[in-house]
Amino acid sequence: MKEVRVVICGDQGVGKSSLISALIQEDNVTAIPKVFPIISIPPDPELNDNVSLVLVDTQSGSNEREYLASQLRKANVICLVYSDNYSYERVSIFWLPYFRSLGINVPIVLCANKSEDLDNYQGLHSIEHEMVPLINEFKEIESCILCSALEKINVNELFYICRSCVIYPIIPLWDTKEKKLKSVAVDALSRIFFLSDKNNDDLLSTTELAHLSEKCFEKQLSEAEAKDIIYTVQEVFPKGIVDGQLNLAGFLAYNQNQIENGKQESTWGILRAFHYTDSLCLDDSYLNPKLEVARGQSVELSPKGYRFLVDLFYQFDRDNDGALNDDELSDLFRYTPGLPETWIHSQFPNSTVLNEHGFVSYNGWLAQWSMITLFDYKTTLAYLAYLGFDTEGRGHTTDALKVTKKRSIQHRRVSKYDRNVFLCFVVGSTGCGKTSLLSSFINKIPHRLPDDLIPNTVVNSVEFQSKQRYLVLSEIGEQDLDILAEPKSLDACDVLCLLYDSSNPNSFSFIANLLSRYPALQKIPCVFAATKADLDRQQQRYPVQPDEFTTQLGLPSPTHISTSAIWNTSKDFFIQIAESAQFPASSVIQVPDENSNKINYQLVVALTAFGALLLSVGGSLAWKIVKHRNMFKR
Repeated sequence: MKEVRVVICGDQGVGKSSLISALIQEDNVTAIPKVFPIISIPPDPELNDNVSLVLVDTQSGSNEREYLASQLRKANVICLVYSDNYSYERVSIFWLPYFRSLGINVPIVLCANKSEDLDNYQGLHSIEHEMVPLINEFKEIESCILCSALEKINVNELFYICRSCVIYPIIPLWDTKEKKLKSVAVDALSRIFFLSDKNNDDLLSTTELAHLSEKCFEKQLSEAEAKDIIYTVQEVFPKGIVDGQLNLAGFLAYNQNQIENGKQESTWGILRAFHYTDSLCLDDSYLNPKLEVARGQSVELSPKGYRFLVDLFYQFDRDNDGALNDDELSDLFRYTPGLPETWIHSQFPNSTVLNEHGFVSYNGWLAQWSMITLFDYKTTLAYLAYLGFDTEGRGHTTDALKVTKKRSIQHRRVSKYDRNVFLCFVVGSTGCGKTSLLSSFINKIPHRLPDDLIPNTVVNSVEFQSKQRYLVLSEIGEQDLDILAEPKSLDACDVLCLLYDSSNPNSFSFIANLLSRYPALQKIPCVFAATKADLDRQQQRYPVQPDEFTTQLGLPSPTHISTSAIWNTSKDFFIQIAESAQFPASSVIQVPDENSNKINYQLVVALTAFGALLLSVGGSLAWKIVKHRNMFKR
């Protein structure tokens, strides 16, 4: 339950206690205490917001100044009362400067009490010539009202305004000097318009207005009520209506009209339904919800998450070409902080599948989200919030993700992982074709891109067993090999792709020696491949040849592949990598028996010796890439 603490102050005799008495007592009483004790009024069930009101009566004498100051510092709102010319002059000469001297920054409601006849000229004169100048000079005055405690006129309204100043503050919304919505309010309302415009035609129909009302106020607008909103905007801002529907300017004009008429609770109802705080920022708990992810677990998009991203893609693919061009992407991310930083540092869009014009394809769109969610699910959660995942009753943003079962270096011999997104480290000597393999995976030609735009991590989908999965290939250059010594990075890796150039006799020794140098790789599923199969095959300068080497490790022989345009044989190889990640038991190195003399004994000893090493588990690839390649800058 929220509590609004109202401190009522003003000169002696202005009727502070009388106002409280008029509020809490049904019948007139002759005996009103000099000062009321602190009074708590429980929530009004009709308002349905579970907010209680605490009234603090005060005295203005100098001997009460210390108590007054202490109560003012606890106030959520100040009700400043005057009733005649003298007490009116004291408002600007003493009271408002006094509040400022205490460093108090809460809304102030100015009340002219003892205004028994509100319809006469004097009442209008009070508003125009007394209150308006004060409001213009002192920005902390949020509202003003004429009251009569004696006649119980506007007393309930006074304390409702005090309450509303806290629950529905006008200061974040309204520029009192310019008499218009503040830019932060315009930004927030524009995003809400954007999320409510389901058919992406830049207009809100009466049906879309009805859905907005239901989300914000749990009330379905009738056709007549929706048309009344259209009529109101037509009256105050005709350009806000197009073909009987609200455009963005009309939506903003309607909210401005509500605020000008003292109905800012309507605007706040809309803002809070979309998770805006009083400072008009999205609630941090909404952008960064808690998701329980244990050490070694990974995070993927759930079916709900993919469904939302599919809908989003088709909503913004306005030319229906099966891809998102630059303008469509810009529109999609218009009301977010922009393209996610992790996307930028992954060299998006070159990190995923594009169409022939260089635009992100449907498959590339889903693949990019799959990769970033694997690396940095917190960014995915934040952007799902920005993009309105929860606006159509889909549930919380965390429902868009799923946490997979625990995976760790010590448990690579499981038969199957129930996951759909896998990470593969691609390792090999310089010039063996790692970059070409990555480019082939996403159907790109690497030499057509500047060096600084060639991604070292790419993602695409692969299909096997009648199910689509996503495979992330991350190139590990010779300068980054210390990644293979880090348990945190190895735990993120699902499968290791070991490449050698079959046309270079010195190429295979690099990856064979790598297994000896980094014994922890024994726990990771491995796939060997001989690249450049379109060239003449060379005998490898190593004690044993690749086929015999892999046989002794209990692995399939190297797959011979080529990524050249004519000889491209790598398609099935990507499925092989994904299958090895999905079913790791068949691809984990089997340490050879000591009696075997078919392979370099020194290597066997090295591989066997490291079996006693148990490496700690945890971390993510993103952490490692920050350290070694600055791919993901946080």
